[in-house]
Amino acid sequence: MKINLLKYKYLHKIFHWEYWPSSLFYIPNLPFGIFLALKAKNLTFFSAANPGIKSSGNGCESKFQTLALIPEEFKPKSIFHGKKDNFERTIKKIQAENIQFPVIAKPDIGFRGLLVEKVHSEIELKNYLQKFEIDFIIQEYIDYKHECGIFYTRNPTQQNGTISSVTLKKFLTITGDGISTLKNLVLSDKRAFLYKDLIFENHKKLLDSILEKNKEFQLSVIGNHCRGTQFFNGNHLITKELTTTFNDLNAKIPGWFYGRIDIKYDNFDALKKGKNFKILEINGIISEPTHIYDTQKSSYFGALKSIRNHWKILFEISTTNHNIYKIPYKNSFHVWKEIRELKKYSKKISALHAVKQS
Repeated sequence: MKINLLKYKYLHKIFHWEYWPSSLFYIPNLPFGIFLALKAKNLTFFSAANPGIKSSGNGCESKFQTLALIPEEFKPKSIFHGKKDNFERTIKKIQAENIQFPVIAKPDIGFRGLLVEKVHSEIELKNYLQKFEIDFIIQEYIDYKHECGIFYTRNPTQQNGTISSVTLKKFLTITGDGISTLKNLVLSDKRAFLYKDLIFENHKKLLDSILEKNKEFQLSVIGNHCRGTQFFNGNHLITKELTTTFNDLNAKIPGWFYGRIDIKYDNFDALKKGKNFKILEINGIISEPTHIYDTQKSSYFGALKSIRNHWKILFEISTTNHNIYKIPYKNSFHVWKEIRELKKYSKKISALHAVKQS
């Protein structure tokens, strides 16, 4: 049984391209990226896209500082915890912001949901922060039922923009049968099994419990693909009303023209009207139109084409900002240095996450 499941896990990831490494989505498109750079006459043309975000959001930006751009009504209560900060001081900041437990702790510079954790108490938070010598954001837990990613772009010369992608997210969930333990339910579920190590770590105290028949149990609260969340193409939900809402929102976020906003909400109709939602984070130039990972509605080659189409938009925004509004392109050496530092940091985060899971 174990051998068959391991074989299934291996073969499933080979034949389902949503699990393929990101390099297979970007290396084939590299010649097109070089063409755009030659057309712009600058290798780092993309760095002028979002002047309100450090390096336009290439991954090295502080999420806490980027959150500060969001209008208060849509922003979760958040505080910054530096790697050298005194924990008692952090608790005072949490209390001052009236943030209640549980909270979400996540790296200030992070990716793919690594080291993002739902923390239920002050003691648990202290123990968690002491494990990792990195900067964290402590954020109120938003208990809206749903999460989505909306990709929005606007040419700086135009008043209105465009929504090019809506990704609906389904958190990893299993259903009880009244007989099997949580552990056995995970091992017998084709999708949950792919993330069993993560699930077993997060729910170690519940593994031997038996779920009631037909009772659903959510295995993850983090809306990242690598945490088991399934992405669905929601582009049919793009309407004039939703676009108008995002035009209004974009007008209140200085220096942001290209990227994906991750949102929690209860009802999509309310979201379209600009009501009852919270923005978890803003992503810049490294954003993906994540609807492409719905393998039922997208093909691998269709995903590559969608990435190229977004790069075309990125080119138009960046060169417009540079040529008309005199936003400078970042020095190539500085960009390369940031990429090297980010790669080094990414390895550190991945290693810490691996230790956490062991």
